[in-house]
Amino acid sequence: MHDSTRIGDLLHGEEKEARGDSAYMGKTEEIRKKAPHAVDHTQKRGTKHKKLTEEEKEKNRLLSKVRSRVEHVFHVVKCVFGFTKVRYKGLAKNTGVVYVLFALCNLYMARGFLLSTGG
Repeated sequence: MHDSTRIGDLLHGEEKEARGDSAYMGKTEEIRKKAPHAVDHTQKRGTKHKKLTEEEKEKNRLLSKVRSRVEHVFHVVKCVFGFTKVRYKGLAKNTGVVYVLFALCNLYMARGFLLSTGG
């Protein structure tokens, strides 16, 4: 399977934006073929020959903040609640377990605020 086939499998064609890490750099043509109306954000990266502008650095900082907040939730679910090795039990059962885990994760992450307000 080519890289372009994988990209084509990921896109449905109605995307407004296409974002990806360094693995998708240089795949602009494949992205344009599959999702012609999508704005390609995968090519705006610095290299050792082209430094990032201040605007690109600020955009990367904002993306990193969002990414770290999202990844923290998964860290809590995996490490605090022990959801590291998962066995497939069926969509309904796994979905239910995931909903409960993320609800518990929300409580876990808000525990300081809840305890300080007496809630």
